[in-house]
Amino acid sequence: MQSFCDILGLEPLYVANEGKFLVGLPQEFAEAALKALKSHPLGKDAAVIGRVTKNNQAQVYLNTAYGSQRILQMLSGAQLPRIC
Repeated sequence: MQSFCDILGLEPLYVANEGKFLVGLPQEFAEAALKALKSHPLGKDAAVIGRVTKNNQAQVYLNTAYGSQRILQMLSGAQLPRIC
């Protein structure tokens, strides 16, 4: 997916991707939720992918493959249509 998006100049986070599950919950429940998800064959690759911190900046930071961070910009324009 990443290579495809790189060629077309797309941000993978803005491409429609059905069949995924994202849950937000308090940190104290993360380990139990992850264990429950991984106990099912469809959840074998479940992972904690982020955390919410308290600060006065309403921004999302992404860790890059190079070990740095970047700000996830809001989508400008329309999302690509789904092809189903």
